[in-house]
Amino acid sequence: MTASTDGNHETAPYVVITPVRNEERYVEETIRSMVNQTISPAEWILVDDGSVDRTPEILEKHSGDVPWLSVVTRPDRGFRSSGGGVVDAFSSGYEQLRSGDWGFIVKLDADLAFEPDYFEQCLQRFTEEPQLGIAGGTIESVGKDGIRRERHPEFHVRGATKIYRRAAWEEIGGLINAPGWDGIDEIQANKLGWRTRTFPDLTLTQLKPTGSAEGQWRDWLKGGEGCYQIGYHPLFLLARSVAQARRRPYLVASAGLLAGYLRAWLRHLPRAADADTVAYVREQQLAKLLGRDTIWR
Repeated sequence: MTASTDGNHETAPYVVITPVRNEERYVEETIRSMVNQTISPAEWILVDDGSVDRTPEILEKHSGDVPWLSVVTRPDRGFRSSGGGVVDAFSSGYEQLRSGDWGFIVKLDADLAFEPDYFEQCLQRFTEEPQLGIAGGTIESVGKDGIRRERHPEFHVRGATKIYRRAAWEEIGGLINAPGWDGIDEIQANKLGWRTRTFPDLTLTQLKPTGSAEGQWRDWLKGGEGCYQIGYHPLFLLARSVAQARRRPYLVASAGLLAGYLRAWLRHLPRAADADTVAYVREQQLAKLLGRDTIWR
């Protein structure tokens, strides 16, 4: 089934693009979850981003079994490229889309497991909320201490599972190829009047812990650089780091955020967000520090 009807409301088709690099341990579970969906996508493109393990043969095996699944292959660049690499891979898949009448586009990671009605539930909520521009489920990651639910502001949707309404996607102009891309898209959408949010009761399990491909310290540094790219106000970042210091691993994560932000500032990196977006971010963040109602809830 590729579309759903609820009363007089019909769910528009959705398409999915999944960048994949060296995910032989997890990608089959993601494929299994996708194939079992109660509403199948019109098209699912898996972009093999230069994998050097068994990922390519796994993808090819399944592409012959599922009519709406196809594989795009990119050469191995020789290293993992944070932030921009995943957007490059996503863009390669986007260029190969054959479906033209999709109403939603999904950026989905290749290390996720989710319930068969995940997309049906998500798309129904988009139908019920016309101003909802970007949304997705809550990530639960598997770690040494068991299952851990990701914490973040309500308006933020993890880059691992993002569903974009087509009108919102076209208004924001797609994804920016830079660290912080998965925050800039939401800020731009909110600035344009769209709502963005995570569904707390719809969960996905991230089988590979966040940052495990590069190491947690590098991941926190990357997070700090992403905050700089988005245009975080220094006072807000400091307040966030203080709050982070009270959670495990104590002090280390907050130090990584501050170090990544400071490193980007000292290198005078150009911001990925435009001046209007940076001004909007800082206005919202200062309002939050003053106890006012903002998108940072």
